[in-house]
Amino acid sequence: MKLTRYSDYALRVSLYLAIHQTRLVQISEIIEAYDLPRSNIMKLITDLVGAGFIESVRGRSGGIRLARPLEEITIGEIVRHTERDQPMVDCSNCILAPECGLICILKEAKNAFFTVLDGYTLEHVAKNNPAAFMKLNGISVA
Repeated sequence: MKLTRYSDYALRVSLYLAIHQTRLVQISEIIEAYDLPRSNIMKLITDLVGAGFIESVRGRSGGIRLARPLEEITIGEIVRHTERDQPMVDCSNCILAPECGLICILKEAKNAFFTVLDGYTLEHVAKNNPAAFMKLNGISVA
């Protein structure tokens, strides 16, 4: 299954916030760290705030942070939200759709995919990848 760029960005933003969980993070900092398009990230942040993954603090010393503890946010939950339950294949124009045996197989495969992603939290990803932590903190990885 190929994820959309939107999901990719959501995972990057979430990982950045997981690694910098002890402070408020400026959106521009995330954009610069990953070299992402500002307009896309602003839209994504608004969506993730609305979905309860991120909280936003307004004001001069404001920023964003995760709305829940790292161990409570699964990778599957983020991807499920950003992919919006899109089917793996668009069967709407297929003459076999009502009788096709592939639909059930593909649904089963998608469920298995999310089952794996649900087994990992932001805490797991942030703590088990020290090279990513160092790189996102501006520390050279040897």
